[in-house]
Amino acid sequence: MSEAQRTGDEAARSTMPDFASARVLVVGDVMLDRYWFGDVDRISPEAPVPVVKVVRSDERPGGAANVARNAAALGAHSELLAVVGDDEAGTSLQALVDGAGVVSRLRRDATISTTVKLRVLSRQQQLLRIDFENVPSREALADKMAGFLERLAEVDVVVLSDYGKGALADVATMIAAARAAGKPVLVDPKGDDYSPYRGATVLTPNRAELRQVVGRWSDEHDLEQRAQALRSRLELDALLLTRSEEGMTLFTATGVTHEPARAREVYDVSGAGDTVIATLSSALAAGCPLAQAMHVANVAAGIVVGKLGTAVVHRDELRLSLLQA
Repeated sequence: MSEAQRTGDEAARSTMPDFASARVLVVGDVMLDRYWFGDVDRISPEAPVPVVKVVRSDERPGGAANVARNAAALGAHSELLAVVGDDEAGTSLQALVDGAGVVSRLRRDATISTTVKLRVLSRQQQLLRIDFENVPSREALADKMAGFLERLAEVDVVVLSDYGKGALADVATMIAAARAAGKPVLVDPKGDDYSPYRGATVLTPNRAELRQVVGRWSDEHDLEQRAQALRSRLELDALLLTRSEEGMTLFTATGVTHEPARAREVYDVSGAGDTVIATLSSALAAGCPLAQAMHVANVAAGIVVGKLGTAVVHRDELRLSLLQA
């Protein structure tokens, strides 16, 4: 490679995508992340557990809602299609995503409660998590599907964020419809059976999720064989493996590309996968090639793990980090 080519490649990698031109539709399981922060100075006389005196609380969009707000924080036009309960938590989630600049299309299902993850923390350490969740009704899912088909023509990229809560029961139909409409489909998968995701453009599992499907690998060569076999079997354009401190690896029909981790300090990895798929999809929607989009997503992941809880990466901090990468 010539010096001019090398300089051009480095310039492309440091270039900020035109996120303002990107139109991203996020569909999947949404939840309300609640945080209770407090102090612990004694053990309960009722049981050998700490007593937390709560001093403040916080609420953030979680799951697919966090993906959508990450895309919006980058400057993309971000739409969220999901099902919530007709309850206080659903109203809070609606207000949060609206306030984050997301175009929310939340279907209310009076038969369920909105999924809530309540975390209790002291001195920045999580002591306990309590989950409240239900599966959406078939009627609510059918209504969501109708909305999905209606919005396809108006977006550039579709993101399916699967947290295993039932919102993507018709994921195979969604993938087929999106691909028929010429829209790339990125999936954050869940579970030990990836066959419903057949035909997607990109799957973005983390290490633990991929091991559930392909088993443990002994070395990099073994990983490549297993990942490529899965990609081929599922007829995927690419499989992007997020590897925490090991960075991320992209498997395509033309080969393997690896990006080392960019984090200076890992503070909290919760929600990092949401940031990766939101950034990757927004960059693709903005016209970036897949390898460049992965680089941008990797830089964004290095930023977000330095923040507490389900957080976002803003356009200006990503621009600065890309120049320094």
